[in-house]
Amino acid sequence: MFSAVARIFRTPDLRRKIGFTLGIIALFRLGSFIPAPFVDFGNVQSCLAANQGTSGLYEMVNLFSGGALLQLSVFALGIMPYITASIIVQLLRVVIPHFETLHKEGQSGQATLTQYTRYLTIALGVLQSTTLITVARSGSLFGSTNVPECTQLITNDAWYAIMLMVITMTAGTGLIMWMGELITERGIGNGMSLLIFISIAATFPTSLWAISQSQGFEIFLLVLAVGLVIVALVVFVEQSQRRIPVQYAKRMVGRRTYGGNNTYIPIKVNMAGVIPVIFASSLLYLPALIAQFNQPPAGEAPQPWVQWITDNLTSGDNPLYMALYFALIIGFTYFYVAITFNPEEVADNMKKYGGFIPGIRAGRPTAEYLDYVLTRVTLPGSIYLGLIALIPLIALALVGANANFPFGGASILIIVGVGLETVKQIDSQLQQRHYEGLLR
Repeated sequence: MFSAVARIFRTPDLRRKIGFTLGIIALFRLGSFIPAPFVDFGNVQSCLAANQGTSGLYEMVNLFSGGALLQLSVFALGIMPYITASIIVQLLRVVIPHFETLHKEGQSGQATLTQYTRYLTIALGVLQSTTLITVARSGSLFGSTNVPECTQLITNDAWYAIMLMVITMTAGTGLIMWMGELITERGIGNGMSLLIFISIAATFPTSLWAISQSQGFEIFLLVLAVGLVIVALVVFVEQSQRRIPVQYAKRMVGRRTYGGNNTYIPIKVNMAGVIPVIFASSLLYLPALIAQFNQPPAGEAPQPWVQWITDNLTSGDNPLYMALYFALIIGFTYFYVAITFNPEEVADNMKKYGGFIPGIRAGRPTAEYLDYVLTRVTLPGSIYLGLIALIPLIALALVGANANFPFGGASILIIVGVGLETVKQIDSQLQQRHYEGLLR
């Protein structure tokens, strides 16, 4: 292993790419601590030191921004607007035929879709920065107004100050998007995913230290041991796939023979990735948001439905919340897999190039067989996603950790997935230059 790492740094091109990537990552983390204009940095730090937590969607955005959201920094929105824009553009392929046509056009169509994603990212950056500033002005960003400093986060409420803050945070989102593309082009690849990886990994020491301080060193060691087991299980499931064998018939083109080779269609157990967890978290936050806007004046009792939502759908350790969360993840997993993998399209492409599954007729029977396999493979994948997503909520109830508990939920899925993909990228580049990868 050490010799493989040494080979990485002995390769000039790969060493330059890794150095460039590390430089971009350093700038990215630096921007997470630079406060936006007209933000009282001292009051923000006082609120953070008082351990006032936020919840729901703000907590997820804070996780994806590496803690920059609660600091109201230049990079407060992080990579979340780009993630949302990418998901929206991908879903629009099902609704708008023009987007599906662009997707099938190859590189030129993909470039157009990427441009649409950039425009939508900037628009979402304006919307989310405006919402964030509004919440910060109201004093409810940290979930409580008991600390006086939490109601005085912004030093200037004038329209020009608010506009400058919106422009700054939106520009920060655009700069992060550009950094991710630079890592993809000049670094080791997977730029956007790598920035998400760094944002989440940056919160690990704080979360683990909080557990050590509140629960003791023995619980800290137990959490580390359980975390290593969870990481090993996640790696095992993420690498698991159902391989459907495919054979291609031989065909003559001029004097040359093409085809006749055997391959397979890999259907991963977790084809949806972390998207269902994000969807379920966002949807479950909507009732709490509606209840928040319908709170009565001080001294009056809330309406019964508002009280029911507050009691059952705002706390992660509530059994009803956990059950709904689990059910939504399973439903969204099937929904997202149905969008991203089209059995009929795969069957048509196989038929076009003379491919067939042994024992299955080409055309519609192949599509039905692929749908049959996909449905059954997705079931354990969706249950696996639901169980992984419940780990932070269980830790919240048992250990007293926050919902950013590192060994579970979206964080561990992204950490493991991006880590495996980055290792594969480095391994492939080593094989191109030395004919051997990281591991012999």
